[in-house]
Amino acid sequence: MKTINLGEKNSIFNHFIREIRDVNIQNDSMRFRRNIERIGEIFAYEISKKMEFNNREITTPLGISSESLIDDKPVLATILRAGLPLHQGFLNYFDSSDNCFISAYRKHKRGGNFEVKIEYMSSPDLDGKTVILCDPMLASGASMILATKALLSKGKPKHVHIVAVIASAEGVDYVKENIPIKECTLWLGALDQEMTAQSYIVPGLGDAGDLAYGQKV
Repeated sequence: MKTINLGEKNSIFNHFIREIRDVNIQNDSMRFRRNIERIGEIFAYEISKKMEFNNREITTPLGISSESLIDDKPVLATILRAGLPLHQGFLNYFDSSDNCFISAYRKHKRGGNFEVKIEYMSSPDLDGKTVILCDPMLASGASMILATKALLSKGKPKHVHIVAVIASAEGVDYVKENIPIKECTLWLGALDQEMTAQSYIVPGLGDAGDLAYGQKV
């Protein structure tokens, strides 16, 4: 699996990463959602460069122009609820794409342990499609692997682009070892080296879902 970390190169992208991490900024939920959305837009632009293009003639008011256009539209998939702003960023650019939504949650056990469960999925046929699966945080990697396996129940994609704004090194290793799809690319915004026993990334940013939509009980 090829891994691409956009944060390794200096750009405005890193400015948005800094704002979603910064405790003095991230508690403005509207700004947090918009920054995640902006990050999604940048990811969408970069991923579009890896897609297949064909030349097509279009008519302008003054003549004919040959333009290079994306040959197939990707299916945009996200894990609820934290993934919604990131998904919207992708949808702003791939605005004619079909969409897939996956509901996953942590089922906590005594002692603080938990397991990830897939509760619901709404998806079009994915056979032969390019799929972009996005989630702001890739911590343990368990939810991403379960989501990828769930996608396969809807067909065999041509290629899957997995997108995480912030990932743990442990989670990246887990995904690489357990991904059930051969044609897959992993896109990261930042890679952090530590993770707590509760699978929170350090330094990370906290709980992306709570920061975007309020604390849950």
